[in-house]
Amino acid sequence: MSQFSTRHIGLDLVRVTEATALAAGRWLGLGNRKEAHRAATEAMAQALQMADIAGHIVVGEEGRLGEHTPLDTGQPIGTGHGPEMDVLVDPIDGTESVVRGYPGAISVVCVAPRGSMWSPTSAIYMEKIVVDREAAAFLVPECMDAPAAWTLALIARAKNKAVRDLQVIVLDRPRHQNLIEEIRTAGARVLLRSDGDTAGALIAATPGLGADVLMGIGGVPEGVAAACAVKALRGGMLGRLAPQSEEERAAIEAAGLDVRQVLTCNQLVSTDQIVFAATGVTDGPLLGGVEYHGYVAKTHSLMIRSETAVRRIIHAEYSLE
Repeated sequence: MSQFSTRHIGLDLVRVTEATALAAGRWLGLGNRKEAHRAATEAMAQALQMADIAGHIVVGEEGRLGEHTPLDTGQPIGTGHGPEMDVLVDPIDGTESVVRGYPGAISVVCVAPRGSMWSPTSAIYMEKIVVDREAAAFLVPECMDAPAAWTLALIARAKNKAVRDLQVIVLDRPRHQNLIEEIRTAGARVLLRSDGDTAGALIAATPGLGADVLMGIGGVPEGVAAACAVKALRGGMLGRLAPQSEEERAAIEAAGLDVRQVLTCNQLVSTDQIVFAATGVTDGPLLGGVEYHGYVAKTHSLMIRSETAVRRIIHAEYSLE
């Protein structure tokens, strides 16, 4: 991908996530998960078709609505006039947060040169650990099998903190009961999230947002999206497939994937030419949510280019007339 392409594609992607967030925000607190996700998916597909890329969706939306969408894995996207790119989409990271009025939901899209993103289509879940640049060098593959206390001690040393000063983001799921108890026993503090796995990783990878690490099992698409953002932010991440059913394990084995392999950011996305964009749907520590004021709407977005590690916060005002 050329220097020209990476310099200019970022704003195009922000326009995509803004359009998606504007559509998703209308469903805030209405309790209709399927329609909220459908509206966001349709808005993102329409906006992406106008981007000057020859895009190929490598991590898409199949299965989320129980029907085919223009954002399914393998679909072409963009005008076709531009660089060939892998495209990862997540119209709403945190759909439950939107429909129930919880904080922290975002819209996400990221691109990288064709063939650079990991895409295990048969896998659903993966285990992750995410830290910021201060602790990235201390994150070693052994952390994935070590007790949480051992990993937290490494991170605390890297950040010149006591373990009791650390704050750990974990998805609030029954599968994490033992992990949460381990973290609390070690003395660290737990920040539970109802959903929004990618946003959680971004918070952990961004200094100054109140969290030191993300741990636990979440979605594979969110894991690849997180890897793009974490790498662009110069943070550290480890990931490993974590099938939650025998059916998923069998599909992974049939695809020739190794459930024991520990993957780093460089294996999840094998390039430094990453462009990541996100727009807030509901208010959160990472981004403000969409604001509607009669005929005006305001959005709060984030754009990161990995080549430069520049992180831009963009506030936009839309006329709805």
